[in-house]
Amino acid sequence: MSQAEMVSVRRIALVTGAGGGIGEAVCRHLADAGCRVIVADINATRAAAVAARLGADHACIAFDVSQEPAVEAAFEYVESTFGPISVLVCAAGLLLFQPNGDRPLIKDTSIDLWDRTFDVNTRGVFLCGREYIRRREALPLPNGRVVTFSSVAAQLGGYRSSASYIAAKSAVLGLTKAMAREVAHLGVTVNGIAPGLIDTDMLRATVTSAGALTAAAAAIPLGRIGTVDDVAAAVGFLASEQGAYITGSVIDVNGGYRMQ
Repeated sequence: MSQAEMVSVRRIALVTGAGGGIGEAVCRHLADAGCRVIVADINATRAAAVAARLGADHACIAFDVSQEPAVEAAFEYVESTFGPISVLVCAAGLLLFQPNGDRPLIKDTSIDLWDRTFDVNTRGVFLCGREYIRRREALPLPNGRVVTFSSVAAQLGGYRSSASYIAAKSAVLGLTKAMAREVAHLGVTVNGIAPGLIDTDMLRATVTSAGALTAAAAAIPLGRIGTVDDVAAAVGFLASEQGAYITGSVIDVNGGYRMQ
């Protein structure tokens, strides 16, 4: 099949950090919307499991978003095998802790922890976004979409999280707007999602008691912890034709938590 034929057949969606949690939910929503989803994760086993749950029409790939050669090779494989990527969702991220399980204060933050946090949360978005832009400039597509992931932690600043995570996710906010401006002439939209407290493994690693979860939910105006589908639905909207006139924006998915 020629590249032109592949463009006309179906939208290809590449979702990083898709080995579970929010990323898997995003994959489900995009698949339900008719996309052919490429499940990407650093863990090949998890990526394959998610792709299998989506069905035979979808595929997976394992790579580290923080490594430039790996990102370039992954995009080349996906586009040469399945066709040009229409939707890119940069959902890969991590929050690192001290060996005792505590979130590190600035005075206790090592350079290694700082660098690794930025490598995945920020550098990964830059590398994937850059590769997407280069390819869409070479071969423009209708309804091109990029969705990045920041966090309510970046928007609140003093939020109870590690400084490295807050800084990395804050950088994503600026990068999202910069990308949106640079690719607007291509008809590509770039927007961000800023999740609040979402019921994921990451949240449960930081809030370990039922009482603490209840207290966290009580602090949210809507009175509950968010679900992965709450987040995925917002991504699905931004990736759809209905989101065609939204770019350079960040959607809060936090139940009103930012209003505090």
